[in-house]
Amino acid sequence: MTILDTFFQTLETTLPVFAMVFIGLGLRRLGWIDAAFINTASALVFRATLPTLVFLSIVRADLSTALNPALLGFFAAATLGSFLVSWLWAIRAVPAADRGVYVQGAFRGNCGIVGLALAASLYGDYGLSAGGLLLGVVIVSYNALSVVVLTAYQPGQTASWGRILADITRNPLIIAVLVALPFAWSGVELPAWLMTSGDYFASLTLPLALMCIGGTLSLRAMRTDRKLAISASVMKMITLPLLCTLAAWLAGFEGPELGLMFLFFASPTAAASFVMVKAMGGNDRLAANIVALTTLVASVTVTLGLFALRSAGIA
Repeated sequence: MTILDTFFQTLETTLPVFAMVFIGLGLRRLGWIDAAFINTASALVFRATLPTLVFLSIVRADLSTALNPALLGFFAAATLGSFLVSWLWAIRAVPAADRGVYVQGAFRGNCGIVGLALAASLYGDYGLSAGGLLLGVVIVSYNALSVVVLTAYQPGQTASWGRILADITRNPLIIAVLVALPFAWSGVELPAWLMTSGDYFASLTLPLALMCIGGTLSLRAMRTDRKLAISASVMKMITLPLLCTLAAWLAGFEGPELGLMFLFFASPTAAASFVMVKAMGGNDRLAANIVALTTLVASVTVTLGLFALRSAGIA
């Protein structure tokens, strides 16, 4: 296979995912979808269709392959490392008032939608099942670390750890993983009609979620706070994925495991970061700019990164 063939195969993996994001952006500009639709659809995805997708993927999974403690542990360690690198850089280069927003934007990826969609596109059932298990680590670590750094730089804010813990335990994705694991371990088969109905419902997840991401992008809002937003975006989309993926390869990960971690490391900043910043009284404009910019450039950076890994024969 030539390098050109590898490049076109990579595009076949990434373009369908990012095309849905840009379709959402176009539909919003045409007025065919609005804020009310996006809010309702996003809530449906988060509360129902995405948990269903994760549940079904784990129920069908071969846990001897999908459940990899070494992969989960490395991802948790890499997430902590990314967080610390971002914070150390922010101390040096970012005004104190914006450090918390900058750090969260630089390390917190949209793994639940973009990362999982790319994993499914590239690795099929393995990408969905292993990615679903990895989401458990993502949800816990991202929420806890975000609270730490935002609290450190938002005057008058205190971390409500009880509330954060309650939110994590009530998170529909965490619940879906915990409920699915006993079925996967025991080998109990659910009725065929139920699995088929679940597949129909779960199939709404990725196109609907990706279009909602596109519908929330605001190119006009990106005109302000550009310097910090660009710096955080470079950290999120280039520096940290490069460092973390290199570390994973040096640690012995290859093939689908390395590719899955790269896709999660290289996912654009999660929209949830904007919600948390706004709730804590931070610079929500900067947070929105980071989300928008990383989402727009992800189609290029993820494609090139995945192409490099596949050309090297290690993912």
